[in-house]
Amino acid sequence: MPIPDDVKQSIQQGYRDFLGAKGINARYGQRLMIAEIARYLGGITSDDGERTSPASACVVEAGTGTGKTLAYLMSAIPMAKAMDKKLVISTATVALQDQIVQKDLPELREHTNLKFNWTLAKGRGRYLCLSRLEGRLHEEGVQDSDTMPLFLLEGRQDEEPGTREFFEEMLAQYANRKWDGDRDHWPQQIPDDTWRQVTTDHRQCTNRHCSYFDSCAFFEARKGLDEAEVIVANHDLVLADLALGGGAILPRPEEAIFIFDEAHHLPAKALNHFAASVSINGTRNWLKQLAQVIVKMKPYLTPVSTASKTLDRISEASRAYELVLAQVYEEAESNITWTFEDDRQSAQWRFPDGELSERLAELTVEAGAASANLSRHLGVLVDELQKAFDERKDHDIDRQTAESWFPVAGTLHSRAEDQLRLWTAWREVREERRPPPARWAIRQRFDHAEDITFFSSPVLADSLLHSRLWSRAFGVILTSATLTALGSFDRLKSRAGLPASSHFMVVPSAFRYGDMATVEVPPMPALPTEAESFTDALVERLPKLWSDGQAMLVLFTARRQMNAVRDRLAPEWPDVIITQDDMAKGEVLRKHKERVDAGLPSILFGVASFAEGIDLPGKYLQHVVITRLPFSVPDDPIDASLAEWVTARGGNPFMEITVPDASIKLVQAVGRLLRTESDKGRVTILDRRIVTRRYGSLLLDALPPFRRLVSN
Repeated sequence: MPIPDDVKQSIQQGYRDFLGAKGINARYGQRLMIAEIARYLGGITSDDGERTSPASACVVEAGTGTGKTLAYLMSAIPMAKAMDKKLVISTATVALQDQIVQKDLPELREHTNLKFNWTLAKGRGRYLCLSRLEGRLHEEGVQDSDTMPLFLLEGRQDEEPGTREFFEEMLAQYANRKWDGDRDHWPQQIPDDTWRQVTTDHRQCTNRHCSYFDSCAFFEARKGLDEAEVIVANHDLVLADLALGGGAILPRPEEAIFIFDEAHHLPAKALNHFAASVSINGTRNWLKQLAQVIVKMKPYLTPVSTASKTLDRISEASRAYELVLAQVYEEAESNITWTFEDDRQSAQWRFPDGELSERLAELTVEAGAASANLSRHLGVLVDELQKAFDERKDHDIDRQTAESWFPVAGTLHSRAEDQLRLWTAWREVREERRPPPARWAIRQRFDHAEDITFFSSPVLADSLLHSRLWSRAFGVILTSATLTALGSFDRLKSRAGLPASSHFMVVPSAFRYGDMATVEVPPMPALPTEAESFTDALVERLPKLWSDGQAMLVLFTARRQMNAVRDRLAPEWPDVIITQDDMAKGEVLRKHKERVDAGLPSILFGVASFAEGIDLPGKYLQHVVITRLPFSVPDDPIDASLAEWVTARGGNPFMEITVPDASIKLVQAVGRLLRTESDKGRVTILDRRIVTRRYGSLLLDALPPFRRLVSN
């Protein structure tokens, strides 16, 4: 629809009001972004709320200093309301999610004429399950009870002192409404192992049939979701909802406009969501647990009931599945070439072109059939237990038994379905003109056991995102500081399968890069390809770089080298070097800032996760050192499979995949330096390949236009 005059006026007046209230000037790039998003949304045509124009996305690369969050909120909120669509804002990190919910949205509503409400959407696993909590407390009090079997699948563990008291405190705080059941709102961090015992998922949850439904933390939060005009989520939750068909947790894609901030993460996260794996011996051990559950459940069911007969079928299917898995393990152990290197306890094998051996392919078909049979019978058991919740009908299973065993059956069924996904993926026939799926296996050695795990993953997320998101969503906006690679959107188009009608824009930066920072490439006696010599060179060069006392971030591509350099320098520089593994991320940054505030030198050592997503403005970071160019690890099976496909088509995988990927990572890394328009500093690249190799000029030219100081 064309942008209505009143909506256009609302956006313009809201922007003026916000700038005036905050006492800041309009930014050219921000204004361009506001206009582009409004123009894109205004170009979507619809009939009775259904999109009639071709699928498309609005892709905006906007660097640090643009103010992109304000830009997309200012334009998209009025447009979404005018179109009667929900606005779903998705981020890749919790930090940005919190910033939007706690700062950006409240400020926008306070300082403008825009009227809207919002909520934060989280998955079921972020909320307390009262049924699980009650069961956990019951287990604590009655150690041998079989009447509350919710934790049969967790395994008994020796609890830390005070665990029972902790769960009792959790219940009391929730009952007194001092806590809303959100894991992230508990005053202390709850360990994963503890939290898993008191939360649930869609397979275990009985929804409206649960005795605690009226006081359920998750469904209480869902009420706000139904009423909200703006919903803040994360990429994982959006993808999980899409995998369930869309509309299970979030609005249906057809009824929503999506904004993906930090959108460069979206293709990789999509691959993670649609990958599959099966641990062979781990699954065989799980089948033994399943047998124990059947024995314990049997007395609670009437012998002639469908549920009881189904347990017998599950038992038979389980034994058949175990027999096939034993053959699969023997075949993989004997006929795959395993290479254990450097005293490592694991070895990896990737199947070239995704092709399995003839015998392994036969066993995959058998395992898939056995897995499907087991999954089907477990599904019947879940359905039978669920029928018992319908009080309008008589049933062979009483409600108490159903409430106790439904979560167990749901968990079993969910795991069986996950396994079936792997066997199905391993049996899929390769599509023409599409890269084959990556298929690989990892063999691990433990103290008293071994295991082999099979994996499968698509190598591109294009078709997945197209079928589940682009083709269905009313509108989609993608934004990030790093969406282009080597000055082009081609990489993103290929990886994400963006629709042909999409809009693309690179917003000019507000930073005067040439005045604010330099990029320096000093002489180095060795290249990163000369591992030991290069480590020696780093040990010699780094102290010279931090001799000026400026706060510094040194980025490595491997922990092994980071720790080796730290170990050799730490004796001479005690307390000065802090690695990202020394403590939790927040504590590392806090300690770094404390030293800088005290006028003391502070050097951060980090790897990939510190090359993105840390914000150290001004004096807290004045020098970023790149030790080596961030090329992908050559043994990554997904990247290797994609490279294999590109080669088979006559392409050059290094120039088409590796260099563009490295370019994005390098831009992200140097982006840690300048966070505000008043920042100054320098970037030093110690990998001379950026000036000695043919591809080096491409990487250098893709960086912001810093003043260059390159030594011959």
